[in-house]
Amino acid sequence: MDLTLKLNARFQPKHRFELEDALQEILENKQLGEITGGGTAQNPDGEIAYCDIEIHLNNDDLDCIEYLTDLLNKIGIPKGSVLQGLEPEIEVGTLEGIAYYFNGVDLPDDIYQTCDINYAVEQMEQALGETGRMYSYWEGNTYTALYFYGTSFLEMKEKTAPFIANYPLCQKCRIEQIA
Repeated sequence: MDLTLKLNARFQPKHRFELEDALQEILENKQLGEITGGGTAQNPDGEIAYCDIEIHLNNDDLDCIEYLTDLLNKIGIPKGSVLQGLEPEIEVGTLEGIAYYFNGVDLPDDIYQTCDINYAVEQMEQALGETGRMYSYWEGNTYTALYFYGTSFLEMKEKTAPFIANYPLCQKCRIEQIA
């Protein structure tokens, strides 16, 4: 049985590969199937819209499908993801997502020269603790987006708010819920 996991995730291909590898290892060890492919869809501006992972299951019994569904929810994928190829499709995902869009063109030059996006990531992940972490990013012409996924959008936003309010690079930062 061939299925497609349509991920409501903004993962660069290299980050999607990490998930594919983890799923492949589990499916192989349980002799349930294999990952047969995947892809990344982009918006016209180049930002990632969603990803998909193609999965071949060795059989189509309900236990195998239920195991896969439970596995996907346990390993943590974004809400709004769908397992396609079944009727009806199965919604999966437990994580909520937040995107931070750092303005890359409208701040004073000295801010770009003295601030570091990697420092911002470290501080934001530290503030989040067990609530969430950064999964991927995107560098556009005018913004750099950092994609975090975790247990609660509101909690992630709240925990990072003091840093966002005080770090100069975060000026004019746009925040959106993405899952």
